[in-house]
Amino acid sequence: MLTEPANAYARRLSTWDAAMIVIGGVIGAGIFLTPATVARNTSSGTEVLILWAIGGLLTLAGVLCYAELGARRPQAGGIYVYLREAFGLLPAFLFGWTMALINYPGSVAAVATMFAEYLCAALGLSPLLYVKPVAVGAIVFIVGVNLFGIRAGAWMQNVFTVLKLAAIALLVIAGLVLARGQLGPVLVVDAAPPVSPWSFVGALLPVLFTYGGFHYLNDLAGEVRNPQRTLPRALGMGMAGVVICYLLANFAYLAGLGHAGLAASQAPAADLMRRLFGEHGATVIAVGIACSTFGYCSIAIAGGARVLQTMGADGVFFRAAGHVDLRTRAPQIALALLGAWAVVLTLSGSFNQLLNYTTVGEWLGHVFGIGTLFWYRKHFIDQPAPYQVPFYPLLPLVFVITVFGVIVASAIHAPGDAGMSLLIIALGVPVYYGWRWLEGRRAV
Repeated sequence: MLTEPANAYARRLSTWDAAMIVIGGVIGAGIFLTPATVARNTSSGTEVLILWAIGGLLTLAGVLCYAELGARRPQAGGIYVYLREAFGLLPAFLFGWTMALINYPGSVAAVATMFAEYLCAALGLSPLLYVKPVAVGAIVFIVGVNLFGIRAGAWMQNVFTVLKLAAIALLVIAGLVLARGQLGPVLVVDAAPPVSPWSFVGALLPVLFTYGGFHYLNDLAGEVRNPQRTLPRALGMGMAGVVICYLLANFAYLAGLGHAGLAASQAPAADLMRRLFGEHGATVIAVGIACSTFGYCSIAIAGGARVLQTMGADGVFFRAAGHVDLRTRAPQIALALLGAWAVVLTLSGSFNQLLNYTTVGEWLGHVFGIGTLFWYRKHFIDQPAPYQVPFYPLLPLVFVITVFGVIVASAIHAPGDAGMSLLIIALGVPVYYGWRWLEGRRAV
């Protein structure tokens, strides 16, 4: 066990809590919508299942790498901490600048808006009148709970993670009931001409994006009990659970709707439930998706605030944000700042474009984050980690090469968004030096 300074975080998260964070951080709204996109870029249910299996295996490779990094440096801040130690404060700041200031609050704003849309649909409320107030209310509520410390946030997170797993279980049951034991709709090849190999590869992109979010536990590593043992276990257990859930959910979609029906659907989860239970089924799954998106927002806010707090403590963000409350052991100012910025983005409606602009930066962060593993292995050869990724260096190389391929494919598909993403990263350089100059002036 590591000892922590009196003003640092308290290690209060159990293995169960940590695994729930992994599951909740990955499963948002994607699995309820993305399978239709994947089906449109494939020609059979078999190809759909193969893609989700490949995406799961690649993500598990990255998770094992993050397990070693978390075991080596079980501190709040995750990738920011690894980049700071391996490559210096500037690269770490550029990651934090892109993620904690833009991507995290942008994700919260987008998913909170999605939560509000599904909740309003389930309750029959006017989206024009209620979506933004409900989304803002959700963000404020989540920040308020997290101000009381990690245990309060973990309790809320555990409840909503169980609810989202229940929603997926309901989908799986519905699909199996509709299939009536027949595997034909699952494995059938459509009569339409087969899609091109490039479309098949392109379908892997939304799959990988839907598997994203497993790094949030590393942001909260400073609050995990016995982290050298708990982090690898929780990451492995949580991600394995996600892969199983995703494969079962896709099997259910194919069993209930068929490949052609899944490809034609705009809301596969609702269509599947509606086919078995009518409009009441669509309402129930809307509530399930609302619970899933709410749970994701809770994790993104908690994880993002820890990155902001670490940046503040390093003097590359507001110093006040680096404060950890002595009573609750929560980064209350960082939480409030992140929540306030997410509310601004929600009200402005500008979050979708911001998220598009930061996609390349997010995945570059993963590439360099995993890249620090090679640095740790070289510079701490006499200090082996409590947990070491198997098949090193194969698994880290596979993950880095694959993710870099995702970045290249994204840049080819949307060069304007990729260019803006790189511009946002570059703008962080003068901001960094300006902030350091101001810090130096204050110190005089």
